[in-house]
This record gives sequence, C-alpha cells and structure tokens, in this order.
Amino acid sequence: MLIGVPTETLPGETRVAATPETVGRLVALGHDVVVQAGAGESASFPDESYVAAGAAVGTREQVWAADVVVRVDAPTVEEVELLRPGALLASQLSPGQRPELLASLAERSVTALALDAVPRISRAQSLDVLSSMTNIGGYRAVVEAAYEYGSVFTGQVTAAGTVPPATVFVLGAGVAGLAAVGTAASLGAVVRASDIRPEVGEQVESLGAEFVPVGVSGGGADGYARELGEDLQARAMEVYARECADADIVITTALIPGRPAPVLLTAETVARMRPGSVVVDMAARNGGNCELTRPGEVTTTSNGVRIVGYTDLPARLPTQASQLYGTNVANLLALLTPGRDGTLVLDLDDEVQRGMTVAHGGRVTWPPPPVSVTAAPAPAEAASSETTPDPAPPPRPARPDRVPVLLGAGGLLLALVAATSPPAFVAHLTIFVLAVVVGFYVIRSVTHALHTPLLAETNAISGIILVGALLQVGSENVLVRSLALGATVVASINVFGGFAVTGRMLRMFRKEEPT
Repeated sequence: MLIGVPTETLPGETRVAATPETVGRLVALGHDVVVQAGAGESASFPDESYVAAGAAVGTREQVWAADVVVRVDAPTVEEVELLRPGALLASQLSPGQRPELLASLAERSVTALALDAVPRISRAQSLDVLSSMTNIGGYRAVVEAAYEYGSVFTGQVTAAGTVPPATVFVLGAGVAGLAAVGTAASLGAVVRASDIRPEVGEQVESLGAEFVPVGVSGGGADGYARELGEDLQARAMEVYARECADADIVITTALIPGRPAPVLLTAETVARMRPGSVVVDMAARNGGNCELTRPGEVTTTSNGVRIVGYTDLPARLPTQASQLYGTNVANLLALLTPGRDGTLVLDLDDEVQRGMTVAHGGRVTWPPPPVSVTAAPAPAEAASSETTPDPAPPPRPARPDRVPVLLGAGGLLLALVAATSPPAFVAHLTIFVLAVVVGFYVIRSVTHALHTPLLAETNAISGIILVGALLQVGSENVLVRSLALGATVVASINVFGGFAVTGRMLRMFRKEEPT
C-alpha cells in the first residue's frame, strides 16, 4: 500500500511523522512511501535523505491521496477533504475533545486511528506517542526553566562566594514528570516531586529526588492517576502550595485524558512564591495546571514569577521527537501488516487496534469498549459460607533464647583456643574475625543494584587471596596444602567470573561501530 507523509501545517509544528530511518522500516514491510517535499526540513531531514531510504518525494495532493496517511497533528477540515474514501489516517486526533472532526472523518468513510488514544497496557507501549512525546517534553521543560531562571541549577563554591543549588518541585510523576525529575537532578538541582499515586515514590527516589506524599491516594485500577474529590483535592493543593513557596522552579504535568487539565496552582499559591521563581506548565495545551497560565506565552506576575505556558515543548526538539514519533508509527504499521507483504489488516477484535480506531466503516467508533487491565491485583475470592475456618494452631511453648547461649559458647571456645595457641595465630584469627564482620556489614549495606559493579572491587580482594594461596601451595603440611589449593580454585573462579560480568556490563554502554 502507498503511505503518505504530509507536511505539518499547525503553526510552530516542526516535527514530521516519519524519518528516513523509519521510512526504511516501512519499505521493508512491503509498503511504498511518498513524502511531501520539504516535510522533514524543520527536523533536519532533507528530501534527499528520504529518497536514499527508499521513499518518493511528491506534492501535497499526491501525499493526501495515499492509501495510508500518517501525520503528527490532526488534519484541518480542508485536509480531510483531500483524503480519499476508504483511506486510513493515523494521527493525534484528541478524539474526546473533537467530535466534529470524528464526524467529518466518518462521513468521508475514512478509517481513523488516534495515536493519542493507545490503550495504556504493556503490549501497546511501543505505539504510545503520548509517552514518547511527554518524555521529550519533560526534558525540554527543564531546559526552558533553566533559560528563564536567573541562576544556575547546581551549587557552586567560588572565590566570589557560594551559590546554593536550585530547588525544583515537580508536580506529577508520570512519564513527563519523571523525565523532568531526572533532567533536573542531573543538572545538580535539589529535586522534590509529588504525586497522588504513592506507589510511584520509588521511581522518584531512584532518580535521586525526594518524594513528597500528599496524604491521599488517587491511583486507579489501571495504575494511572484519577481525578480526586473536592475534599481530597483541597488537601493535596495544601501540600502543593507549601512546596511551591519553597521552590525556585515548579514544573506541573497533571493531565486527565479527554478533559481539561485540573487547576492545581491557584493565583494565591503563585503569589506566595519568591520573586524570580519559574513555573513551567506542561499542561498548558489543555488549559494549564496553573490558574495564571496563558497557553503559548511566557507571562510575569506582579511578584516577579515567570510562568511558561509553551504548548509545543516536544516540537522544540524536532529531530529527536520526530525519530521517536516515527518509530511509534512504524511499530503501528508493523502491527497492521502481519504478513510483511504490504497488505494492511485491521483487526477490531484486538483491543489495542480497537482502542485506537475512532472512525471506521462510515461511522464514529469512539469511545471504545473498556480495556481489561491487570495493573491492580485481582480481588480475593470471598470465602464460602459453608467453609468452616481452620482452627488456630496451638501456641508454641516458650523456649529460652539460644543466641546468648551460642555467643557465650563461642566466646569460651575462642578463649580456650587463644590460651593454647601461639601469639601469631591469635593475631591472624583476630584479623580474620574482624574482616568477616566488616565484610558482612559492608556488603549488606550495598543495594542489590550495585552488586554487579561491586565485582570490580572484589576482584582485587580475590587477587590478594589468590596470591596468599599460591604462597602456601608448596607447604609440607597436607592440611595447609589442601586449603591453599581450594582457595586458589575458588579465588580464580571469582576473579575470572568478576571480570567477565564487568566486561559484559561495560559493553552495554558502548556504542556499536557503524557497519
């Protein structure tokens, strides 16, 4: 089938729905691709690069007359008229907010797939443009905040004085929020983040930030945030107001699918912030999380707080954003081309494809049926009324604690050995016992995630053991010789295994040489 990639016409849009790399994937699926002349220029993809990848460069009319049209933003009324009946359109459509667009697509007999309506399940993550775009947006939000902020992020000690680090508060710990947390932390800021889902606290802390609980739980059964009631919302906003008053930079990311963004920062909250503070409202496109946000503009309040309301954060990094978006599109078309023969097959029995399909067969198919998810644990089955509970086990008879007895016996045995042994043996034994105790507490205090890098240091310790064992291999004492041989074998396994694991770990971070 012929896939068309038109130029984006929304003012300020710099992305493109396919890149030369993803065009190559589409061609490998058996499709033909035509790209509108100049479609990738703003994202640094010239027409020649598309031709080299196997695509043709055509006019606007040729692109919109294709069997499949892929696009970043929703088409205009005029562009819908350019689609041929029976064509397939894949684009961000905001189906919950644009019923008139869905009606016009259905009237045109166009099959429309909303890329921003991908079901939030694990199997569909490779198609989810919202996640990939908000990830880019979270990074760019920190960059914009750094531009508007009047100081550095990381603390510095200079001959002219000490500069404290910036304090960043991120409201919402979804994909965008976590991207903002990681970026701000990497720049050296003191980062705090809050979310109504307490289960995301571990993710925030893993990025080097402090999680601020709001004292309420707003997690839905699918693992995503849901709207709170008025009382719970008021309690959460008290926490937000307190954190904003202490922050230099506030980044808000709260969105409700298909609805305007909730207002979480009131004018009173902004009035309590310090002069020179910055608010980056990532929800500005949907109305904004801040009461004073003006979509598409940067405003300054009477107390000197700058509010950034840009609605095109991902488009401000067009090359990377286009690559991620194009990969999502390529993954979608790979799903729709199971035979890899250039023939599209739309399976409406598949919950992923059905969830994205908002118009088909001349009718509007939005909203889709609910998707069954497994993020929340299944409720426990109620016990049958006929089942008699098991009798409680009889209490165990009390017995004296054995730990003091064992410690006392061990101490007595150690005293007897020390009394009948030469001083050199006692000194070696003391060092051995202390090494065991220190090693136990050191290894136990290291998190499991660092055990693999720790092998590089334990290799050095194993090397010392190996040298000592080799020195004792020639001993005339059979017991000493046997222990030395065993120590040599065990230490060698640890050394070679440690280097093998460390080498494999380092290869994960190396760039592959171009072929």
